[in-house]
Amino acid sequence: MKLRNFTIGNSENMTLMGGMNVLESRDLALQVAESFKQATDDLKINYIFKASFDKANRSSMNSFRGPGMEEGLKILQEVSNEFDVPVITDIHEPSQAEPVSEVCEVIQIPAFLARQTDLVQSAAKTKSIIQFKKPQFLSAPEMSNIVEKCSAAGNPNITLCERGNSFGYNNLVVDTLNFQILKKLLKPVVFDVTHSLQLPGGLGSATGGRREYVLSLAKAGISQSIAGLFLEAHPDPEQAKCDGPCALPLGMLKDFLTQVKDLDDFVKEQDNLDIK
Repeated sequence: MKLRNFTIGNSENMTLMGGMNVLESRDLALQVAESFKQATDDLKINYIFKASFDKANRSSMNSFRGPGMEEGLKILQEVSNEFDVPVITDIHEPSQAEPVSEVCEVIQIPAFLARQTDLVQSAAKTKSIIQFKKPQFLSAPEMSNIVEKCSAAGNPNITLCERGNSFGYNNLVVDTLNFQILKKLLKPVVFDVTHSLQLPGGLGSATGGRREYVLSLAKAGISQSIAGLFLEAHPDPEQAKCDGPCALPLGMLKDFLTQVKDLDDFVKEQDNLDIK
């Protein structure tokens, strides 16, 4: 799947969808994007900047949601222009699809909304690539219905994003077999390591997380020979306005990506044994 000057694919060079959870400010977005851009250029990783203009599914009504679509798209456009990178962001309503597609080359459908037919069809009518987060409540094989729905609406340019399954209360578990099942749908598969670390509702009025395991979990996903990784970072995770407990400290980004990219290269060089 072509995007600007690179190809997203399960056997292609690693793609990173990386940035921040929610747009907190213009200056912070530019700071985070610059760090990601420098690291991915140095390591020859394909890069797409990620940030949300609205977090519509926060645990509490008092939680920070973001600047909104109008201001958020201005920031995303500036990031895209400043660093010459494609951008990805979430939409939550059908009316957001078209204006977001004018800025974002990838539109993301959040996990809780991936089965919403009107939303999927509206996104499919754009020229953007559509990324679907696998809902925490769906099995990997059920994602075939979502792929079919989007393709039938006119857009086969789809990526699938694994982010764990609900496992009891306040917990998510990643089944690595899901990566292989999703790959059989013949779409690029991305691993959202950040959100897979969540403890949903674990802080009562907010989501907890397990940041200390981010590298180990990222390696587990990348070992499955997939298209790439979805990662959020923050200069000061403890002060992040959303999902700080899961965010990678921005200062550790280069070292983190060096290990992940080395593993991705190794796995794809070795991935030539077809067991039936």
